[in-house]
Amino acid sequence: MSARGMLSVVGTAVGGLIGWPADQPPPADPAALRDLFGDLGVAVGPAERDLTAAVQSFQARSGLAEDGVAGPRTVHRLVRSAAQARDLRRFRAA
Repeated sequence: MSARGMLSVVGTAVGGLIGWPADQPPPADPAALRDLFGDLGVAVGPAERDLTAAVQSFQARSGLAEDGVAGPRTVHRLVRSAAQARDLRRFRAA
């Protein structure tokens, strides 16, 4: 993940934590989102609709509004879930 992509994801996730207004979140970088989905074992195709579908599916499983937009709350939960998946893989490998 590029540094720019990570900053975009971090900014969006922090916005979710601090209650960033839903109409003004910083955009999440599509490449960074695909990397996070990869950490969850989810392959996302190259088209924008593929990413939207992955976001909607994640939102449905996470109890979020299924709008397909990677806003602050969605990104915050996605970052947490990806971190937990990485930790679980490290634990299993140890």
